[in-house]
Amino acid sequence: MAFITKEKFLSNEWLSAYTYLIVGSIIFAVSDILFVVPYKLAPGGVYGIATVLNTMFSWKISYCTFAMEIPLVIIGTIILGPRFGIKTIVSITTILVTVWVMETFISPDYAKVIADPMLNTIVAGVFYGISIGLIFKSRATSGGSDIIAMILAKFTKISLGKLVMIVDGIIVLFTLVQPTETGAIGWEFAIYSLIIIYIEGKIIDMVVSGASYHKTVMIVSDNYESIASKIKNDLKRGATIFQGTGAYSGEERKMVYSVMSRRELEILKLHIKEVDPEAFVNVTEANEIIGKGFQSLNED
Repeated sequence: MAFITKEKFLSNEWLSAYTYLIVGSIIFAVSDILFVVPYKLAPGGVYGIATVLNTMFSWKISYCTFAMEIPLVIIGTIILGPRFGIKTIVSITTILVTVWVMETFISPDYAKVIADPMLNTIVAGVFYGISIGLIFKSRATSGGSDIIAMILAKFTKISLGKLVMIVDGIIVLFTLVQPTETGAIGWEFAIYSLIIIYIEGKIIDMVVSGASYHKTVMIVSDNYESIASKIKNDLKRGATIFQGTGAYSGEERKMVYSVMSRRELEILKLHIKEVDPEAFVNVTEANEIIGKGFQSLNED
């Protein structure tokens, strides 16, 4: 989840990467201060821990985060080597400075800009997702729990993705120690934080890979030629025909593989229904498609 890239200084790739990085970092900081901190939420990361500390002891978010980020970067560099790159440092610094400016010079009247807790949670998830997605598109990471997960991954057999979820899940549990207006355990803080994490993940995928408007389809049918012809001639899409053997019957069968839009898929399904109602059709989301007719590798 950390990247080291060597874009040529001031090249289009360099300018694009740092634009994504700085804009994403600023959006993250603003989102945290406007939508997360006022509701005492902690959707993972060191900023989640900082929110809990801010709620309980009135410590500044920027100071708490600085006290955690710097040691994490140093320890991570010692244990993992220089894997983070200058852009991760730039991201961490930009977020810290923006948060400090907002805490220091902006009136606290910003608290609870959106009155409804659920609407606020949705907005926070969307903006968090946009910000982290932009940072990822710059081939960087915002540090924090990512570094913790990478350190744990070095000494365990657990995948990095699972470790990030575990670390962020534990941080979410910290919200339970925060006082509520009624004095009860703050389950609502944890629930809203988990909703933010879920929405954030979906938005990150959309920002990094684009909205999923396409489907991957695989059809097993005796009328594969008619189906492939429909895809090629009417839908103007490419298709690949594979040779397969049924595990149960032992018979050789042909499989047609293709990628197309949702609208095109519905047209194809009607054709399959006409020529072979017994066909086996498997449809999955195509989150990222690179190649002729779709996104070029030069644009990635």
